[in-house]
Order: sequence, then C-alpha cells, then structure tokens
Amino acid sequence: MKSALILTLLSASIGTAFAGNVTKGKELVEKNNCAACHGAGLKAPVAAAYPKIAGQYEDYLYYALKSYKVDGSSLVGRNNAIMQSQVKQFSDKDLKDMAAYIASIPGDLIVKK
Repeated sequence: MKSALILTLLSASIGTAFAGNVTKGKELVEKNNCAACHGAGLKAPVAAAYPKIAGQYEDYLYYALKSYKVDGSSLVGRNNAIMQSQVKQFSDKDLKDMAAYIASIPGDLIVKK
C-alpha cells in the first residue's frame, strides 16, 4: 500500500516537471559540482558507471533525481548511495530547476527516428 501511494505521488508530480528555471538550475549544478562525476559538460563521465546526462529529457531527469529521494521502495526508488546523499538536500523545485538546466545542455546522445 505504501509503495502504491509513493508511486501515485511521484507520478502526479512528473506532469509539472517542465516548470524548471534553467538559470537557477545552472547555479545549483555548478555549486554542487555535478561535473565531478558526470564530467565536462555533463557528457563525459569520469567512470563508465556514471551516465551522460546532458541533453536528456527534462521529465526523465526530474523523475530520476526525485527517485533517489524515495526511501524504502525498490519499485520506485533508485539505490545509489552517492546520488541519494547528493539529492536529499534539494527541494522538488530545486530538482526541477536542475533538470531544466541539464536538459538544456547540448548532449551527444543519439535519438533514432
């Protein structure tokens, strides 16, 4: 039951993910040195286990970041100690702003048509 409630709340918040402020997101990303793991331009990770995040879809980025804040549910949460400790300090608005900025960065991910 708790997992269903968490999933419902998480899903309801995704629709508003596009309300992020790119300028504020850039400040947060730079201040918290996301490039330390995700590399220059957030598209050159320092280790193969870290993803390229530049240019990803904003709603995906927001959902991914928010998922690290979900405790006790393997169905909707993400389990990575580094990211969990990084995102716990941020509000939902902060996560939306960060997602908006990261999505605005040109990435080199290939989209097949």
